[in-house]
Amino acid sequence: MSRWEPDARGRLLQAAVELFAERGYDATTAAQIAERAGLTKTTLFRHFADKREILFQGQEELVTRVVDAVNEAPTEDAPFDILRRAVIALCDVHVEERRDIRKELVTILPSSAELQERAVFKRFAVTNSLHGALAVRLGDARQAGVFADVGMRAYYDGYAAWVESNENGSLAKIVDAELDAFESALSGAGSILSST
Repeated sequence: MSRWEPDARGRLLQAAVELFAERGYDATTAAQIAERAGLTKTTLFRHFADKREILFQGQEELVTRVVDAVNEAPTEDAPFDILRRAVIALCDVHVEERRDIRKELVTILPSSAELQERAVFKRFAVTNSLHGALAVRLGDARQAGVFADVGMRAYYDGYAAWVESNENGSLAKIVDAELDAFESALSGAGSILSST
């Protein structure tokens, strides 16, 4: 086998999703995934600590994207606009060509407690990073916490709608609409709280 493995990570993801869907997560081995991808087990472990991590590749990129977007937002941006920039920055990672894989993941993740736990950790890691960056930028940890939670809910709700949709469309557009809905809800809650 050639030492150069083009898109090894993508091939491993495709192979893992196929095998997990066919055999189940627990019944699939790392060696089987590597074989399906046309790679060696050594190559798999050079890229990932274990078979679970294949499905969660890209977490570091998501963390970097939200932190960079908060830090690079113009100084005149309002807090919710800064949040919007950070959450929309996550959407560029997901491409239309891989939406079928994402649809498969929706059925695979609930089948394993180990995968569900890892999915929760990924969401926490991105949310926590967003919270930290917003807290520094806004100077208010409570406000940053609320915004980070709302932003990630908008992202995941939009992502779920995008994956389920059969229409071609931008994930960013769907997530932006979710953010609009949450911004409206927060404005409504603020007026309710101020009137009591």
